[in-house]
Amino acid sequence: MKPSIKGIATAALALVLTNLAISVVALPHKTNQPPTDARTQPLKDTLIVPGERVGPITRTTTRQDLVKLFGASHLVDKTISGPEGMGSFAATQVNLNQGRSLLVVWSDSSRTKPVDVRNLGSAWKTREGIGIGTPLNELRKRLGDFKLYGLAWDYSGTILLDSSELSRYQGKLILRVNAAPNAAQKYPNDYKAVSGDRTFSSSNPHWKPLGIRLAEIIVVLNPSQ
Repeated sequence: MKPSIKGIATAALALVLTNLAISVVALPHKTNQPPTDARTQPLKDTLIVPGERVGPITRTTTRQDLVKLFGASHLVDKTISGPEGMGSFAATQVNLNQGRSLLVVWSDSSRTKPVDVRNLGSAWKTREGIGIGTPLNELRKRLGDFKLYGLAWDYSGTILLDSSELSRYQGKLILRVNAAPNAAQKYPNDYKAVSGDRTFSSSNPHWKPLGIRLAEIIVVLNPSQ
C-alpha cells in the first residue's frame, strides 16, 4: 500500500474504531387536546459542527440520550462493517423525516460513546452550507481548489481537507463526492481519467461532465487516539 493510501485507510479505520430533557408542564385547566411530545416535533437544529456536534448529538451523547431526544420508535440498533470489511462496530440508526435521518457509530457495544455520525440526510449542513448533494462547483467556492481521490475504489471521491481552505476540519470531518449514476456509461473517457487510487485537482476538466456532488459526510466526535 502506498503511503498516501495507507494514511487515509488508517484515518478511516480510526473513525470507525473511534439531554434534551423532555419537560412535562401541568396545564392550568382541562383540555381535550392531547399532550404534545417534543419527540414528535420536527428537528429544527440540523447544524453540523465538525468535531463537536451534529444537531443535538454531541461527544457525550449515549443511546439512552437518543431515546430522550428522538423516541425509541425512531431508533434501530445494528452492526456495521469497517473499511474493506475489517471489523464490525455497533451503530444506531435514527430514522427521521425530511432528510434528517442519520447513523451514530459507537466506540463499543455499550453504546455510550459516539465515534462518529454518518449517513446524514440532505437537511444537515455545516456553517459553510455544505451538505449532501452540494455540487462540485459549490464545493470549490467554499473549499477553494482542493485535491481529492479518484473514483471507483474503496476511498472513492474522498476530499483531502488539508489541501483546502477548510483544513481546520481535518480529522473532524470526512467528505466524499460521487458522480451521477449514469456518468460512467455516458462519459467513459472522462470517468476513467479521474478514477483510481491517486489524487486529482478539483479543477481537473474531466470532473465537469460527470455530475459530481457530495455523497457522504462523516462527522467525527471522538476519534480514537
